[in-house]
Amino acid sequence: QVQVVESGGGLVQPGGSLTLSCAASGSIFRIYAMGWYRQAPGKQRELVAVIASGDTPNYSDSVKGRFTISRDNAKKTVYLQMTSLKPEDTAVYYCNAGIETITTTRGVYWGQGTQVTVSS
Repeated sequence: QVQVVESGGGLVQPGGSLTLSCAASGSIFRIYAMGWYRQAPGKQRELVAVIASGDTPNYSDSVKGRFTISRDNAKKTVYLQMTSLKPEDTAVYYCNAGIETITTTRGVYWGQGTQVTVSS
C-alpha cells in the first residue's frame, strides 16, 4: 500500500513565505514525477509545479519566479517553497506522485490536501 501525505499549510500574510512538504511511503519501488496542484473555491484543480527525477522543474506561469519545487529522492519527499505569496494563491494544495510499487503496479497517487490561506 502506498500513501502520499502533505504537510506545512497554514495562514500567511501577503508577501510572506511558506514551505509545503509531501512524503510518499509504503511498498514503493520507484517514484517518477512528483507534482503540486491546487484548487481554489469554485475553481478547477490546476497544476502548480512538477518535477521528474533528474529533470528540470516546470511551473505554471502564475507562480513562476515565486515558487520552487524540489525533491529528496532518498526521503521520497517533494517540497514546494512559496514566496511573495498573494491572496490569489489561497487554495487547497495537493501533492501527487507517479509510483511503481514493488509488485510492479504503476499509478498516480494523491495526497489529502493541505490548506494555504493568504490573508492579512
